[in-house]
Amino acid sequence: MGKIVERLHNGIIKENPTFVQMLGMCPTLAVTTSAINGLGMGLTTMVILTMSNLMIALLRKCIPDKVRIPAFIVIIASFVTIVQFLLQAYVPSLNSSLGLFIPLIVVNCIILGRAEAYASKNPVIPSVFDGIGMGLGFTVGLTTIGIIREVIGAGSIFGYAFLDKLNDFINNNAGDKIKDFMDAQGLFKPVGIII
Repeated sequence: MGKIVERLHNGIIKENPTFVQMLGMCPTLAVTTSAINGLGMGLTTMVILTMSNLMIALLRKCIPDKVRIPAFIVIIASFVTIVQFLLQAYVPSLNSSLGLFIPLIVVNCIILGRAEAYASKNPVIPSVFDGIGMGLGFTVGLTTIGIIREVIGAGSIFGYAFLDKLNDFINNNAGDKIKDFMDAQGLFKPVGIII
């Protein structure tokens, strides 16, 4: 049990792929225009990472050293294809929003790195929890960045336009001096360039 908790702690906090290891920056910067995109990409990556770690740990003694990286890529690509088909069938809006970045998970350095550094050298159960931990860490990173970008760029969180509600509240309930101050300062306006 201690090894499982350690794997989860390492992935989410100690070795967080986004904030500590600075891995996966391409999808991090491109996909996180909203919190829902960050959450979707993170969970998609977590599923692929967990399943590929499981399969690589199961086959680690069968894969010859000379072809281990191509074998890892084939395993990862198979899971990416399955997950992409599932997203197309059941969550087409997320699939459309993530677009090209779903197939690019095949060469994501987080997944290849965990396959090489951990799953190919450890038993199945710790490898699965390593995938879950790293995937959750990546999800936390993407979702956090997505929330910040969405709040600043669109004035919303997970699509809820709280900034419009706040502006409506001020316009309907505030005195003229507060309204004039808000207009003069340009407060409570999204910065569209962020997203």
